[in-house]
Amino acid sequence: MDKKLNIININDYKPLRDIVFETLKDAILKGKLEPRERLMEIQLAEQLGVSRTPVREAIRKLELEGLVIMEARKGAYVSDISFEDIIDTLEVREALETYAVKLAIEKETTKDISHLEKLNDEFEKAFREGDIQRMVYLDTTIHSSLLSLSENKKLIAFMDALNEIMQRFRLIYFNESYNPEVIIKEHYEVFKAIKSGDKEGAIQAMRNHLCTLKDDIKKVYLKK
Repeated sequence: MDKKLNIININDYKPLRDIVFETLKDAILKGKLEPRERLMEIQLAEQLGVSRTPVREAIRKLELEGLVIMEARKGAYVSDISFEDIIDTLEVREALETYAVKLAIEKETTKDISHLEKLNDEFEKAFREGDIQRMVYLDTTIHSSLLSLSENKKLIAFMDALNEIMQRFRLIYFNESYNPEVIIKEHYEVFKAIKSGDKEGAIQAMRNHLCTLKDDIKKVYLKK
């Protein structure tokens, strides 16, 4: 993975400290800055083409969000993702996504889901080409698109917050725990139930899909 950060475009209307914060946060969420990696102010400032002050301010803000840990004599480093954090997140995700599917069928917003099937086809193509970054993006997009069918703004907002955590461990575990062929099949099982208006079937298909992910991550964790 290319870990070099891009120089920031300072011709932006946002305050520089906010741009630096968003850039570093994005790098953490996408795995460019990995768990337990030291954050050296001078090095980061040089890479981003800014002074140390906005970098220092961004690191403090990232600490408040739990993405960075500050320790005496050790300095700042990217926070780790515990197994408990992952399982807790997946359990909440299961509750939200099964409810989203239920709402979507009740509100009859699922008459045309051809866009979801096309995304799953693209996911399969990315899998055949070995493009993991693309697979992560498409899997995220598929689930976000399913959530949008619920037309529940609060539900979507809650899931957006969870997706920041999901994005981090997706990249960490994708190589080891994900079985793309199973994911593709399970996505289609969810789509099939939705298209037929089978509310209970769609809920169960989504639950099965997310339980598969949770079980696979548990297997990987126990091997470590």
